Amino acid sequence: MVSKALKTRVEQLKQKKYRKRLELFLVEGGKSVLELLTSDLITERVFMTAEYAAKIPPLLASVPFELVSEEELTRLGTLATNTTALAIAHLPAEPPLLPPTTSLLLALDQVRDPGNMGTLIRLADWYGLQGVVCSDTCADPWAPKTVAATMGSFARVPVWQRELPQWLDDLPPSVPRYGAHLKGDNVHRLTLRPAGVLIMGSESHGPRPEVLARLTQRLYIPGAGGAESLNVAISAAILLDNFHRGL
Repeated sequence: MVSKALKTRVEQLKQKKYRKRLELFLVEGGKSVLELLTSDLITERVFMTAEYAAKIPPLLASVPFELVSEEELTRLGTLATNTTALAIAHLPAEPPLLPPTTSLLLALDQVRDPGNMGTLIRLADWYGLQGVVCSDTCADPWAPKTVAATMGSFARVPVWQRELPQWLDDLPPSVPRYGAHLKGDNVHRLTLRPAGVLIMGSESHGPRPEVLARLTQRLYIPGAGGAESLNVAISAAILLDNFHRGL
């Protein structure tokens, strides 16, 4: 039985203000918890079923844990069903944010859907990007739904939150700033080098005008069908693949 104090702690971490205040976040699901336990992140406590615990005994030697039923685990977290584990982890220390002169950074402007945010972090992991810079108007990268959508990439990808226009202004002038735009250059006809910043905005509005004004090149993904637009994560995947084409 989970104590009332621990239940309250988990409940608090479903809200951004408490995640920020306590510098903790929730990790849900067996795969994500395994990624956490095998990473350099600090785990405060794990709640898990006995069946899940039997599969990872070496990882539990130095981590406080509670054995709970599937029903209690589901009630404790945010998932519709959870048959494996939930953990409380410390937010990682923010590494230095260096200008991307020889690598590619993904920057997100007003991406407010946690699922899209998590998928974009996962894309950054897949392509080995330097990390992800989020505007202060994006979804919280440490919200439970965002963390779940990263499928474990939260443990490997640095994430910074910045006032995006100001951060772009502070970059060296030589750093390219790319962004998706309907009136941009056909990405299939370009040879792009994976260095600089790729900026993606919300699906409905794209980057804000003050962010668009700071781009050095606009990129267009040509289509042949009748769809009005592409999901922001799908667009980012297509563009990132073009940056890494031929490598």
